[in-house]
Amino acid sequence: MSQANAATDTARAIKASKAKKRQQFIRALFSRKIVLVSAIIVIIFILMAIFANQIMPFDPNKPVVKDRNQGPSATHLLGTDEFGRDVLSRIIIGSRVSLIVGVLAVFIACIIGTTLGMVAGFFGGFVDDVISRIAEAIRVIPQVVLAIALCAVFGGGIGNMAIILGISNMTVYIRMMRSQVMSIKERDYIMAGRLQGNSNARLMLRHILPNSISPIIVTMTQQIGGTILSEAGLSFLGLGISLPTASWGTLVAGGRTYLLTNPVYSLAPGFCIALLVICLNSLGDGVRDALDPRLRGEL
Repeated sequence: MSQANAATDTARAIKASKAKKRQQFIRALFSRKIVLVSAIIVIIFILMAIFANQIMPFDPNKPVVKDRNQGPSATHLLGTDEFGRDVLSRIIIGSRVSLIVGVLAVFIACIIGTTLGMVAGFFGGFVDDVISRIAEAIRVIPQVVLAIALCAVFGGGIGNMAIILGISNMTVYIRMMRSQVMSIKERDYIMAGRLQGNSNARLMLRHILPNSISPIIVTMTQQIGGTILSEAGLSFLGLGISLPTASWGTLVAGGRTYLLTNPVYSLAPGFCIALLVICLNSLGDGVRDALDPRLRGEL
């Protein structure tokens, strides 16, 4: 009976400790007002992307010839484009495309890069040399040039853009995870796991990966904004999302011809890109600070 009570007390203590850590993380994350405001704006963009079909005032792909190149009005709050399509509706649906590409690309980069970096750091030797050389070969090519080259080979589209941007960003995770694993794999609990007969896969997934997850989360949060900006740049050049699919990059590209007559057409999606990227970077900085035990006063 006493053993059962002791086990219950231990479980409660662990649960209370986890709850306290979550509270400390949330308190540290939103200790700065700019991070709180950034999180609210990011949530608004996410909700806008999720419920785009419900909040769009018009069909974003339906042309109306008589309404071409109109400025902001009570009917069309941000005006219309050269085909008479509502700019606000296209910005709303474009948020979904930009966020899907940005988030999916970062997840692809994280999964591939983390796996390769963990394998390289854990096994070392020839495996490490091969993966490291591949990562260095990709890293020396400027990201934009690599993305343009891959777009020319595989084409645009949401799926292809996510894969292309994921490949061009994965070297960050390879280098980071490799260095993390090389410092962790020599620790006592990893050696104890080896002596207990745990397989290499179990050691990597159950012991090494959980202890390396904090810098990965920070990097992912900070990279989403840059990835969205890269997608917008490639779409602006005509290499990313292809028309008539609306994305913020294609909207900026389509409106640049009408900057003098209808500046809102191009400036509105450009403002959305800048605002979302700035807020995501601020939120990423907040996550980094909240996960740093030195800044939380634990060290």
